[in-house]
Amino acid sequence: MTKNETVIGVWPTLVYRDGQAALKFLTEGLGFTLVASYPGAAEGSIAHAELAWPPGGGVMVSSADRNAEPNEFDKLTEQSQSVYLVHDAPDALLAQAIAAGATIVRELRDEDYGSRGFSVADPEGNLWSVGTYRGEIR
Repeated sequence: MTKNETVIGVWPTLVYRDGQAALKFLTEGLGFTLVASYPGAAEGSIAHAELAWPPGGGVMVSSADRNAEPNEFDKLTEQSQSVYLVHDAPDALLAQAIAAGATIVRELRDEDYGSRGFSVADPEGNLWSVGTYRGEIR
């Protein structure tokens, strides 16, 4: 690995009933960039998609019906999943997320630990928290 090469070592993976709608929400509502998308076995489903998050990192997305046979990952659509995103301008991003179909779970606010952020639920109920807190890992 070269000095300038970055390895993303953690990839939250979310499974959606409607993977295509999820990609639309994540790109238009939260500002992810679609990097790769591969079709699943069922028409319109997604076997695997990767979305990049600025300033770094990303998520993987698939449709529950991506395989010919159901599997353990498909059960994820029956429960809420949660991801935290670092963003320098959460105020502006909140309006964009709502316009794309998000429901506010936690209003925009300043936290005691120095972050400013909010939490929304996507159209399938997964929670997306967005804030300025970058964590202590460096």
